[in-house]
Amino acid sequence: MSPAAAYPINVFWSDEDEAWVADVPDLDYCSATGDTPHAAVSEVEVAIEAWLEAARSSGWPIPAPSVRAVHA
Repeated sequence: MSPAAAYPINVFWSDEDEAWVADVPDLDYCSATGDTPHAAVSEVEVAIEAWLEAARSSGWPIPAPSVRAVHA
């Protein structure tokens, strides 16, 4: 499982942005937009990886996911 898959993602429509927004509440300022909910989630998964890499290289603390993913 990739680290991105461990973090909960909120997906919602934004009238202001006229796009779907995927937001990662555990990672400050980590979000992405897309034309569909699926596109927004795909983009935010890339953003999560970039956020984690930036934190690692900067020595910032990386929060644990607040919700444990359940896989069937």
